[in-house]
Amino acid sequence: MNLSVISTRTKGTAIVVGSGIAGLSAALRLAHEGFSVSVLEQHSTPGGKMRSIASSAGPIDAGPTVLTMRPVFEDLFRSVGERLEDHVTLVRQKILARHWWPDGSTLDLFDDYETSQQEIYKFAGLVGFREFQSFFQKTNRLFEAFNEPIMQSSTPSQFEATRVVAKKPSLLTDLAPFQSLASSLKRHFTDPRLSQLFGRYSTYVGGSPYSSPALLSLIWQAEAKGVWTVQGGMHFLARTLKKLAESRGAQFTFNTMVHRLLVKDGKISGVQLDNGENLQADIVVFNGDPRALAIGKLGPEFTKIAAETRTDERSLSARVWSFASQVQGLDLVHHNVFFAKNPREEFDAIKAGRMPTDPTIYVCAQDRGLNAAYPKSERFEIILNAAPLTTAEPVEEEFEKCQTLTMKTLKQFGLKFSLLPSKSALATPHHFSNLFPASEGSLYGQSPHGMTAAFRRPQSKTVIPGLYLTGGGTHPGAGIPMATLSARHAVEAILNDQILISRFHQTGTHGGISMA
Repeated sequence: MNLSVISTRTKGTAIVVGSGIAGLSAALRLAHEGFSVSVLEQHSTPGGKMRSIASSAGPIDAGPTVLTMRPVFEDLFRSVGERLEDHVTLVRQKILARHWWPDGSTLDLFDDYETSQQEIYKFAGLVGFREFQSFFQKTNRLFEAFNEPIMQSSTPSQFEATRVVAKKPSLLTDLAPFQSLASSLKRHFTDPRLSQLFGRYSTYVGGSPYSSPALLSLIWQAEAKGVWTVQGGMHFLARTLKKLAESRGAQFTFNTMVHRLLVKDGKISGVQLDNGENLQADIVVFNGDPRALAIGKLGPEFTKIAAETRTDERSLSARVWSFASQVQGLDLVHHNVFFAKNPREEFDAIKAGRMPTDPTIYVCAQDRGLNAAYPKSERFEIILNAAPLTTAEPVEEEFEKCQTLTMKTLKQFGLKFSLLPSKSALATPHHFSNLFPASEGSLYGQSPHGMTAAFRRPQSKTVIPGLYLTGGGTHPGAGIPMATLSARHAVEAILNDQILISRFHQTGTHGGISMA
């Protein structure tokens, strides 16, 4: 492909910088709408954080492991005249996750409310059973109340959130506006294990339960409404979206770094590559950490965009193992969580930038939960929460320390691996910082800490005409469903702006009646 020439279609040319799930979704939607789309990706494959690692047992997902909020993806495929099920095979997980505690207790949560209730009754008795019922109803009310006006809205505001509460004042009690998630859960659940379990959902968006608002309890509902594995791995979803975008004319170029964005007459005019080549475009969709714009990494003209990202706290990072091995000792499911003895100490250590000595560990057994026999040598992704580079203290011999900590902790629970993962199997905050420029190793963009954090995320439309943002660092936030929604917001903003420009410039009859 000759990058200097981008064919023109009916609605103009668009460059998408980055091919994460949001960039792929935006490219697909724009190509379907009739734009000439070129996607530029610095890495060799699509997917962004939905990446995979090669192994003797096959490719291993090294990022997100499952799909939630299925309607978001059904909407994406439907918007381009396709059906999700015709392109991707999803396997619903009956067991959402299997949870393990150091005292030997275990708890499975299921994809149906009734079964989860029964399990919690056996786990925590009648009191825990009733507390879970109340918690489920409360979080469902919050999810239903704020899904449309906040998550599904392209321009959420504190005013709109206040209006929602004003219409239904009982939500104020559910919100617990002056409590952290951890303190709210401690008040709600008598059994500290249940507080610890539901507090971990704040880590899904890179937050500590001790600093995140109680509102984040609604994240549990996204999982309670269903969890699906993707046959072929999450990276298969990325390849599918690329293929669909290409079938509509989108062109992809990999191993290509964008050096800066170009502006002419106050409007976006294209991009400049690292090799000095300029590419012209009417629209640029930036699918990267918006902090890169704020710190001037893509040109001094953009430092006013997402300016809050320069000073706001960064979300958590992680240490991620991706490797194949035989395993023995425990009956794993797809999602497994091994809890720390003292969660407060774990998050205090992370806040101070240290590697916790007693971490909560997530283990994804990727060959389980697929409605098929799993092989002897299985693929695993193991995740430990970590501090971003902005607060992290230097870690000497990080690989050895992390390997010893991970395997020792899991062995104490009774889980043993026949092979220890190699150094190449570990991704650290430093790795993520290199993979995703200007992220400082953070995997979720800005921190979700504080009641107004949701309203401080950059939105898709910027002050530079023709420049739009998408991805986990923009509204509505981190995670595969949220990033996919951000692409919808960006494309809707592009189409709306085109209509406004068309109406402004075209007057078909006397009297100024606009002709779109």
